[in-house]
Amino acid sequence: MKRLLALLATCATVLGLTAAVAPQAAAATGCKVDYTVTSQWTGGFQAGVKVTNLGAPLTGWTLGFSLPDAGQKIAQGWNATWSQSGSAVTAAGVDWNRTLATNASADLGFTGTFTGANPKPTAFTLNGVACTGSLEEEPPPGDGGDDGDGDDNGTPVDVNGQLHVCGVNLCNQYDRPIQLRGMSTHGLQWFSQCYDTASLDALANDWKADLLRAAMYVQEDGYETDPAGFTSKVNGLVDMAEARGMYALIDFHTLTPGDPNHNLARAKTFFASVAARNAAKKNVIYEIANEPNGVSWAGIKSYAEQVIPVIRAADPDAVVIVGTRGWSSLGVSDGSNESEVVNSPVNATNIMYAFHFYAASHKDNYRATLSQAASRLPLFVSEFGTVSATGGGAMDRASTTAWLDLLDQRKISYANWTYSDAPESSAAFKPGTCGGGDYSSSGVLTESGALLKSRISTPDSFPTS
Repeated sequence: MKRLLALLATCATVLGLTAAVAPQAAAATGCKVDYTVTSQWTGGFQAGVKVTNLGAPLTGWTLGFSLPDAGQKIAQGWNATWSQSGSAVTAAGVDWNRTLATNASADLGFTGTFTGANPKPTAFTLNGVACTGSLEEEPPPGDGGDDGDGDDNGTPVDVNGQLHVCGVNLCNQYDRPIQLRGMSTHGLQWFSQCYDTASLDALANDWKADLLRAAMYVQEDGYETDPAGFTSKVNGLVDMAEARGMYALIDFHTLTPGDPNHNLARAKTFFASVAARNAAKKNVIYEIANEPNGVSWAGIKSYAEQVIPVIRAADPDAVVIVGTRGWSSLGVSDGSNESEVVNSPVNATNIMYAFHFYAASHKDNYRATLSQAASRLPLFVSEFGTVSATGGGAMDRASTTAWLDLLDQRKISYANWTYSDAPESSAAFKPGTCGGGDYSSSGVLTESGALLKSRISTPDSFPTS
């Protein structure tokens, strides 16, 4: 599958604007660009570029700048159409970020090579107009959707309280859209040693995560083998997350068989129990079917409309996440798209729809579907990986960064797979880490874990007014 945005022809072109758009370009007398080298290695580097429009709204834009050293070359970019001619570089907006309202930002990035020095560019233009806003010398990579009016005091649950769905957004107690960023456990039947006091302290305090997803497999030696025992494990994780001010996403992890109706009776029993037990808590979100597969949207919808009332009978306020067709891909993995959900939504309120991706496998068409669906459906990325859909292979840094930038821009919440030391490249920790006391240092983190920790630990700045 092709990359999100391969490097285009070497001829640099500026985005053509119609006569109707030209006044908006001229009005963009104020713009701000934050350029950050997020990582560097011998002969190569990765940069993040955040452009903020301080002028009139734009319906099309092109960022321009020059690389200061002749040896600097762009290799691959994301979240824009990138071109380079000599030292001149342009980045034009794409479908999901082409419109920039006043004070709105777009997060871009690229990987590059260099042969001499690697100085940062210092002069930028937006639609040909010089950006005169200040440059941040070293802003953190990825700002988690910071809109500048938030409250960083207190834990995520302290600040946001009981969550609910408003429009297509996850909103807090102040009716303001927010984004939760966190990690998913692996199967509790296999990696329970990864979820102790030390690891949860690290997740809350060092990683500064907002969310813990408790992945409770139903089959594969999971819930069906010991319903009471696994229910107790999940409730214990809810309590541990609550004590640290994190939200807990209870995941009924159905995978094989893929039709959630196979587990309908079990789901009703499980959710009746956990909803009754946790109804008074503000930190609980319910995910009723992890990755439906080999089943129609009608079948998934029928399942949801039978399980959700069971939860609502005990807990009328909590957000519920509904899995979607094609391993929670909104049907993309089955050759469909979000239209089937839009045209036949689940008959329930305060719900969101799951979207899952694995960055090395799922790229352009998946990002396009998420982007267009986000304006029509409330979405929650309850699971994603930085590697292939098998959970293995090399981490795709460029695709992962493009995904995370898009989720930040859209304020879509996410949980990464996985907060574990499983012997697979999707795991955050190197094998043998769990059960020890260190869950944060570079010595125990995999490449995937290091990237996710760097993204999650940046300030949330949740809005409170």
